[in-house]
Amino acid sequence: MQSGDRRVSSEEEEEIRNQLADLRQEHRDLDAAIDTMVASGSPDTIRIQRLKKRKLVLKDRIASLEDRLLPDIIA
Repeated sequence: MQSGDRRVSSEEEEEIRNQLADLRQEHRDLDAAIDTMVASGSPDTIRIQRLKKRKLVLKDRIASLEDRLLPDIIA
């Protein structure tokens, strides 16, 4: 059985929702840090690139967790 084929328990759902909240907050924090760095007189482009890459990793993880919460709908 694949992980996408089973429903999550209420405990698992709560844990996933907590993880999502943490990841979304970190994503917002990275947005703010990037905005601050860009607005500064001399932004560190390498550091900004690393922060943006981290944001993409977070976005992928968020999408993966959201997929676990939503059942597959066959159209």
